[in-house]
Amino acid sequence: MALLEVNEIHTFYGNIEALKGISLEVDEGEIVTLIGSNGAGKSTTLRSISGLTPPREGSIKFDGRELGETPPQEIVRLGISQSPEGRRCFPRMTVRENLELGAYLRNENLDEDLERVFELFPRLKEREKQKAGTMSGGEQQMLAIGRALMAEPRLLLLDEPGMGLAPILVERIYETIREINEQGTTILLVEQNANSALDVSNRGYVLETGTVALTDVSSRLKENPEVQKAYLGA
Repeated sequence: MALLEVNEIHTFYGNIEALKGISLEVDEGEIVTLIGSNGAGKSTTLRSISGLTPPREGSIKFDGRELGETPPQEIVRLGISQSPEGRRCFPRMTVRENLELGAYLRNENLDEDLERVFELFPRLKEREKQKAGTMSGGEQQMLAIGRALMAEPRLLLLDEPGMGLAPILVERIYETIREINEQGTTILLVEQNANSALDVSNRGYVLETGTVALTDVSSRLKENPEVQKAYLGA
């Protein structure tokens, strides 16, 4: 049984159907990526899983449990947390305060989890008392991922972690994503930088206009001529 099973979900914004029967699976211990152009439905898929934009039809199961109309905070409690597109750090709060907010449903082992985040992102330790709004884009991305990890997720949803960052920072972020996975966290990754996403992931799904157009192991997707032409700049 997969850790996450998404079956034929249809998600709407008002009367606009953003997801038109998306199905996917993520096994425990994997990194799975969703790639596709703007408007393909990648971020909406993550929002559907996390309960922020629940689907009108279809099924989402996490560890065998049907999420149904489960509210977002309960989904976090069950073991799914999300680092959102655009980072969404609280600019007037310090690094430490932002991280502690990620653990708002918990009241134990916080110091241990803070140390884990600081080990993954030493720059955050250096900036612990600094206001998030004064940090660089790369530092804020580290903070957004760290905040999501403070919920102790079994499944981490990452939405565009490389967006707007210099290539050297993207490389550093992806090295840390790999390390987080090696420490035991399953990851579902959305990224427009298909090269980076396919390099780090085990499997991938190609989304087009709210549907799954193609799925395969990442190494074969990288070799697929259509994927190369559309997403890899070949």
